Parts: sequence; C-alpha cells; structure tokens
Amino acid sequence: MNALERFFMRWWLANRASLAVLLKRNAVAIDSYRRIVALDPRNEVARAALGNLLMEAGDVAGATAEFVRIVEMNPRNAEAWFNLGYIYEQRDDLANAERCFREAIALKPSIDRAWYGLGLVLIRAQRLKEAIEVLKKNTELQPFSPYGWYQLAMTHHHLGETAEALRVYEELKKFEPRYAATLKRDMERTPPVAAPGRTASTTPSIDRKEAVPSTH
Repeated sequence: MNALERFFMRWWLANRASLAVLLKRNAVAIDSYRRIVALDPRNEVARAALGNLLMEAGDVAGATAEFVRIVEMNPRNAEAWFNLGYIYEQRDDLANAERCFREAIALKPSIDRAWYGLGLVLIRAQRLKEAIEVLKKNTELQPFSPYGWYQLAMTHHHLGETAEALRVYEELKKFEPRYAATLKRDMERTPPVAAPGRTASTTPSIDRKEAVPSTH
C-alpha cells in the first residue's frame, strides 16, 4: 500500500469509527481504530479513542497499554496522563494514579478533571488535608460543577471541620440547591471519621462522578 492509499484508508477508517461511535457500535469502532493504529502507530488521537473505547468495553489492560504508549511517544500529552490516572484509580493502583494525575497537572494546570481525580485518590489514601487543597483548586477551575464542592465539604466534614463544611455547603446551595440538599443529608447521616488535625482512621466514601475519561 503506497502513501496515498494509506491516507485514504485512514480517512475511511476514521469516518467509519466516528459513525460507529455515534451508533454505539463500539466493536466496529474498536476495530477501525485498531486498523488506523496499525497503519499509523504514532497516531495519538486514534490511540486515545481506542483506549477510551477499550475501557468502556471492560478491557482495562488494553486501555492501559494504549495510554502508556501515548505518554511514551509524547510525555507532554496531558490528556493521556489524565486518562491513565483515571484507569489506575479505577484499578485501585493509587500510587500510579497519583503520579499520572500530577503529571497531567504539571503539564496543564487548568485540567480541572485531573485535580478532581487527584482529590479522590488522596481521599482514598486518607490524606484528607492534602485532598482539601487539591479540591479547592478543582472548585476554582470548575466553580459551577457540584462534584468538587461536594467532595470538599465531605472531606472537611470527615475531618470534623464543621464550620468549613457548612461554608462549602452554602456555596453549593447558591447554584445547585438539589445537590446541596443531598450533601446536607449525607453529612447528617455520616459521622466524622477523624478529629480536627488527626489522620482519618477509616477511608471516607467517595462519589467518582466527573472523574471520567476524555471523550473520543
């Protein structure tokens, strides 16, 4: 196959993949992106799309391999580092998840999802004071997304910092009253797991909403 033929084949496969995603025919989309990668191994866009689709299909190892390959080819790809962090967090590999989220943030400080993902990792690692600072940054970058505010309030609550938790609750109530009601209910039902200034003795429950991979 000459260069022109490869170009048109990639173009055809990309369109086939896009249509398959639209029609939710993920097996066809995966096949298309795999064929694109076979023709063009350094195609980061195709590898990222393939990685996301494989993750959705439950092929965690395959998804991990695609994003590892992307950051090997281009260590400055912040989105790939974020996606890899998300996968590691889902695999309960908190050390690698933290490393990848921090790489994403270092490359692109405005990537709010990486701050949120890092916050979840720190909560699960019982590093609640660190999680608060990270979640504050997430809410600065995404002031109208309720998820960061929820986690920030609950983390203050778990540390026994009632006044701070209520302050965050009041902020959330200004733009998401229904979600704020859920937060208030959860704080009332969940006792703090650590006194102020102490490390939590148990891991607080977390809501992983919004820590999601990039779209295809």
